[in-house]
Amino acid sequence: MGIKRVGRPLWHWLLQLNKPAYDRTEEELLVEAQVNYRWNFAANLGDGAAFWFGLSFISSATILPLFVSKLTTDPFWIALLAVISSASWYLPQLLTAGWTESLSRKKPIVVNLGFFTERFPLWLLPVAALLAVRSPTASLVLFFVAYAWHGFGAGAIAPAWSDLVARCFPVNRRGWFFGLSSFIGTGLGAAGAIFSSWLLAVYPYPLNFAIAFAVAAAAITLSWFSLALTREPVKRISSARALQSRQSWTKITAIARGDKNFRQFLWVRLLINISRMGSGFLTVAAILAWQVPDSTVGLYTMVMLLGQTGGTLLAGVLADRWGHKLAMELGLVASTLAFGLAWWAPSPVWYYPIFFFTGAAAGMTVVSGLLIVMEFSLAEHRPTYVGIGNTVSGIGSAVAPILGGILALISYPALFAVSAIVGVVSLVLLHFAVTEPRHQTEYFELDASQVGS
Repeated sequence: MGIKRVGRPLWHWLLQLNKPAYDRTEEELLVEAQVNYRWNFAANLGDGAAFWFGLSFISSATILPLFVSKLTTDPFWIALLAVISSASWYLPQLLTAGWTESLSRKKPIVVNLGFFTERFPLWLLPVAALLAVRSPTASLVLFFVAYAWHGFGAGAIAPAWSDLVARCFPVNRRGWFFGLSSFIGTGLGAAGAIFSSWLLAVYPYPLNFAIAFAVAAAAITLSWFSLALTREPVKRISSARALQSRQSWTKITAIARGDKNFRQFLWVRLLINISRMGSGFLTVAAILAWQVPDSTVGLYTMVMLLGQTGGTLLAGVLADRWGHKLAMELGLVASTLAFGLAWWAPSPVWYYPIFFFTGAAAGMTVVSGLLIVMEFSLAEHRPTYVGIGNTVSGIGSAVAPILGGILALISYPALFAVSAIVGVVSLVLLHFAVTEPRHQTEYFELDASQVGS
């Protein structure tokens, strides 16, 4: 029967299924969103700033590969880290999108369920670091379990979070909100990266990593408290709509076949993620080629976050005025420059601009790569579109490190050269094959036969 609270299953309480919701029009939801705009802006700004600050202490491009490289020299684990960091957030979303659409409230999924799936596992990372000397194998296993739990758990609630953001922020304000929160967060993260560089240099191993991981867990938990203050505009989902949403595979097939512009975007997005195949190997390449010290890796993190800070703010400003496609194109230009420089770099000094451009590309992708998917569909189908788009991205993100690892066996310059070439091809296809969704004359609609009866 399961654990119950006041006569109901615990998950009913977690998801607030016992609370009433009412039929409301999109216009009524928009009015409520505008009334609560400043409150939600402040609450979600605090969430984003603390979250990005925390992430700087567990950077998947610099800090985490360095930690894993101290536990093992087997390249399999570096490749696995790259797969998890790139793909874990994206892959589960298609599985939870239909269920998300069937629920009237999205905030309980993000806050109540998300605490256990996304935030709590990070507290296992400092424990894994403290085990590193006594038992490297146990440390490695616990690290990967915790990191994968965090990544896949965050991905499972991502469609609900995306819909919550879309409900709280009108389309012409989302870019600015997301760009500013990422700008402040990554700006704080750049300061945090200086601190992490100092930690790695001053404190002995593995205490330095344990402290860095504990700071990350604390900051990301703090962000949860701010997110919990969000005031969500709630609309009742009818039983018929809920049934249709649960029949998600039929709906997914109909969207993939019928929405041509979105389908072309999916193919391009898959290729874009594959073009980033060299990202997880930049730090390892610098360490192997020039034996850069741990403190320098911390500075690489700082420079990358400075680039990400500028990229997120630029994407937010550009996207609200001209749409997210332009920002994604600029992000591809930045990543292609980064890999081109990495292929050519004659000294470790060149890795500073490499990580700067890598960060700028990541910042633009974080803002526009996430938000553009929300604009391809009508509001009632948004979680499914988000789930499809992000899961396809996850497939590309999972394949990319595997391809990167194979190319790295040949040489790191070969890996970076191929990454740059695929980036150029992706840029051309994005520009010419995909229509900016704000310029669509009509949205793809599904009839009853396409979503089931």
